[in-house]
Amino acid sequence: MTTGDIACTYASLILHDDGISITEDKISTLLKVANVNIEPYWAALFAKLLAKRPVVDLITNVGSGGGGAAVAVAAPAAGGAASTPASAPVVEEKKEEPKEESDDDMGFSLFD
Repeated sequence: MTTGDIACTYASLILHDDGISITEDKISTLLKVANVNIEPYWAALFAKLLAKRPVVDLITNVGSGGGGAAVAVAAPAAGGAASTPASAPVVEEKKEEPKEESDDDMGFSLFD
């Protein structure tokens, strides 16, 4: 992470915590008062992002980034299966496995 995105993250959290709307100007002003120099595009990127998604959503969904896609894919599959007519249950065929010879049958054992 760079200084710009970390500084804008903190500035956005400060503004959110104080109940102030998060805009490009307010992020820039807060960083100027804190004497933090960043590239000007960082404040604009954060303002655009936070205009679309509330800070609370971003904070509460931090740990769900990887698992979200798997759940979204699995949910329609389960819903689609429920709407199809019931099909015959799948019967698993059990194959007989050959019996393994015991150590006694081979003429030696672990303690010989």
